[in-house]
Order: sequence, then structure tokens, then C-alpha cells
Amino acid sequence: MTTPTIAVTEPVGPDGAPFILLGPSLGTSTILWEQVVPQLAQKYRVAAWDLPGHGAAPVPSEGFTVADLADAVATAAHELGVQKLHYAGISLGGAVGIELLLRHPDLVVSAAIICSAAKIGETDAWHERAAQVRGMGTGTLIVPSAGRWFAPGSMEREPHLTGRLLHALRDADDGAYAFCCDALAAFDARDALADIAAPVLALWGEHDAVVSEGEASQLADGVANGRTMRIDGAAHLPAAEQPAALSRALLDFFDERTPR
Repeated sequence: MTTPTIAVTEPVGPDGAPFILLGPSLGTSTILWEQVVPQLAQKYRVAAWDLPGHGAAPVPSEGFTVADLADAVATAAHELGVQKLHYAGISLGGAVGIELLLRHPDLVVSAAIICSAAKIGETDAWHERAAQVRGMGTGTLIVPSAGRWFAPGSMEREPHLTGRLLHALRDADDGAYAFCCDALAAFDARDALADIAAPVLALWGEHDAVVSEGEASQLADGVANGRTMRIDGAAHLPAAEQPAALSRALLDFFDERTPR
């Protein structure tokens, strides 16, 4: 396997400010963070990244691991001239954050791991989803994903953004999505959590059926300096469902760890 190619948005926010990098959930794109970025960019330099074959990122020709994605993110950060950053990632983006903390500890000042865990879901289930998408496409996931992604009332409250996210899922490359499923099937960092020294905030959604409070607590308890927080009124994509609450949580967490 080679390092996959991701796409990173143009950074926004004050020049010279501390940097925040935002990671995606599987099947989404950087639009997931559209309502959060303006809040963070008032005092931070902010960018977000797309998974291979999602959003603006090119389609990969071969598979990759979650660790490979973390290496790609670290490379992209260094290409931007960033030597230190705060990281926030949702679901697969959160798993990438865990690997960043393990593989590139000198890069990450602190990390918010959102609706994610050191092991997400069951290995066989990810292989089954990969096979489904390879055979029938990501369009077959729209209805079940809407049920997993959004809490009751979220789609009515944010119809434009939630609709665009479901379109992003439909438009994701089938093979790239399947490669991501394969990566998640193999990902398991539970035995390595004690090696993470940077501060970690494990956030979970009140209605999330993918990652439970217990799994968030397992992550926070497993690292040297971790804590948990619930995002009320959200399921699996708090950045789209409860952007104001998530923005406040991230700012509070990162501000505590940012010299001024």
C-alpha cells in the first residue's frame, strides 16, 4: 500500500493563529464542517480534509489503512507549513485522529475525537458493507445512513446541509468508499491507547447508534489525559446537527491548551 491522496481546504482564519485541522466521517465531505468553521476561524487558522474518492479528493487506485490516512494528513499539514495543530475528527476522521496521536505525537497538541472509538463497529459488518457498495453502489446506503447519521429533528432543522451530505454520500466513489470500509474493518487501537500522551476529548452524540457513551469513555479512560462530553440533540454527525454546541465544546477544549 502507498500513502493515499487526500484533499485539504484552503485555510481560513487569522494568519499566524494556532491551527485546527478537521476530519470527515465516512461518506461525507468537508461540507460537514461548514457551520463550525466560521466559529473556529474567529481565533484559529482552520482547514478541513476529504477522504480519498470523497469530495475534492482523487479516487485511489489501491487500498489503504487508517494509519496510512493519518500519514497522509500529517504530510498535508507539513506541506501547509504547519508544525503543530489541534485536531478534530468525526467517526472515521476520529479514528484517523487516534492514529495521528500515535504515529505523529509531535504534530498534535490536542485532539477531539467525535462519535468515534478505538474500534468502530464489527469487522465482519465493515466487510459486508464494502461488498454491498462494490456490488450496488453508495446510493444503496442513503436511507440507512440518514437513520444513523441524524437524530430526530435534525433533518428538519438543517434540511439544506443534511440533504447535501446525503448527496455527498451518493457521489462518493464506490471503490474508495469500500476501501475506507476495509480500513475500518482492520482498525483497532484499543491496546495502544496508553501510549497517547496529548489531551483527548471524546465527544459522543446523545442519539448516536454507531458509537456509544461507553466506547467514548473507553477511549478517554485509556489515554493518559482524556475526558468525555455528550452533545445533546445529535446522533452521529454533530457538526451538521448541533454546530453551535460542537463549536463551543471545541473552542473551550482547544483554548485551554493554546498559549496566547
